[in-house]
Amino acid sequence: MATRSALINVMAAACLKAARGLRRDFGEVEQLQVSIKGPGEFVSAADLAAEKVLKRELAKARPNYGFLVEEGGFEAGRDSGHRFIIDPLDGTTNFLHGLPHFAISVALEREGKLVAATVYDPVKDEMYWAEKGLGAYVNDRRLRVSARRSLGEALIATGIPFRDRGDHERYLRTLAPVMRAASGVRRWGVASLDLAYVAAGRFDGFWEFDLKPWDMAAGVLLVREAGGDVTDMAGGQNMLASGSILAANPTLHDTLRRLFAAA
Repeated sequence: MATRSALINVMAAACLKAARGLRRDFGEVEQLQVSIKGPGEFVSAADLAAEKVLKRELAKARPNYGFLVEEGGFEAGRDSGHRFIIDPLDGTTNFLHGLPHFAISVALEREGKLVAATVYDPVKDEMYWAEKGLGAYVNDRRLRVSARRSLGEALIATGIPFRDRGDHERYLRTLAPVMRAASGVRRWGVASLDLAYVAAGRFDGFWEFDLKPWDMAAGVLLVREAGGDVTDMAGGQNMLASGSILAANPTLHDTLRRLFAAA
């Protein structure tokens, strides 16, 4: 059985507490008070309540740490070297449409480096977690990225820009060669779980543009600790700032990078 550190226990416990409200509200999704914050993006009472629980529980255990949160933005802590990066409800659109695929994502950044991560799927009761140098897990099972070497056998995940968000033409230029070469392409609308699934070998790769740090911070560490490669679309390590990401096992990462470069 995998032994979780005190830090991971704190992060996982906060996710579990926040998930109670999400599960309850998901069962009454039509009753939610919903407001529009932008094209295709929605803020629900459940989202805000989960954020409040996460910040409260994490602050109890690590009172000096800062926060970078989807709704609340950056909040500096007395300890300037540590901050939690939180998405209290990744997959809001799925949630509000009654689709049972969403997650709570929490990462810890230390001196600019990702060192701990939890991604919790409340519907499937799957807790993905990782700590820098100590591997990645789902519940008590160790994770490894897939061993597939051929793109023709690979299942690749992606995120599609919608309405007036993002560069649609740029995205279509990357999608077309993957459609021609891969076994399949999936778009599930939850970047944190897409990355967790790459870490678990369920997806062989994932790419997306125009993400925010809270969408991918925890997933980046999961993939790295599961033996995968993660870069921005230019091949660098500027994912959290640039918003673009490419994650896969090392062989397919190289293959996809060449494919996208040619496109």
